[in-house]
Amino acid sequence: MGLRSKFRQYQLHRRLPMEKYIPTNKRKPEKMLDVVTAWAGLELIVEDILERFNIGRDSCIEFGVEFGYSSVVFSNYFKKVTGVDIFIGDEHTDFKGDHYDKTKASLAEYKNIELIKSDYRDWIKEDQKQYDFAHVDIVHNYKETYECGLWASQHSSCTIFHDTESFPEVRRAVIDIAKATGKRVYNYPYHNGLGIIV
Repeated sequence: MGLRSKFRQYQLHRRLPMEKYIPTNKRKPEKMLDVVTAWAGLELIVEDILERFNIGRDSCIEFGVEFGYSSVVFSNYFKKVTGVDIFIGDEHTDFKGDHYDKTKASLAEYKNIELIKSDYRDWIKEDQKQYDFAHVDIVHNYKETYECGLWASQHSSCTIFHDTESFPEVRRAVIDIAKATGKRVYNYPYHNGLGIIV
């Protein structure tokens, strides 16, 4: 990381502070998916988060599946993983064309993952279930991260958000969601950043 990047990161952390998450036990999940992903490295701390905050292992909802890397990680720990995505990409991950069928085929062996082709806005209007765990990794702007993340935080015991280091608007939304819900917020500052609300 260059000096200019370090300075920008320092300014971001001063302006939008979060308690640093320090894992005590990094472990690689048994099942992994071999795809290129910006999420690589974060799989090592998922079990640590679940154990530290005593999170149940029944249900996980994920907004922003892309090609399923994180979905497979979560499938190691939860009886059921529901992945909601539009499966075309977005302005921050590039528009990839419809890859729902390709993703579904590559995840076919993971029987506890259910993929739903839907915009998160349509999904949260209908779903009133409570989940043990939620993951938000959608378009990296404030409005949509806040809207989806607030719902996720209200419907789960623990919600994580990718890209708190690489997108200041995601970081700001995570802090504001924690304030709105009265929950604690942490940040793991590696692998593009992972916000954790419990």
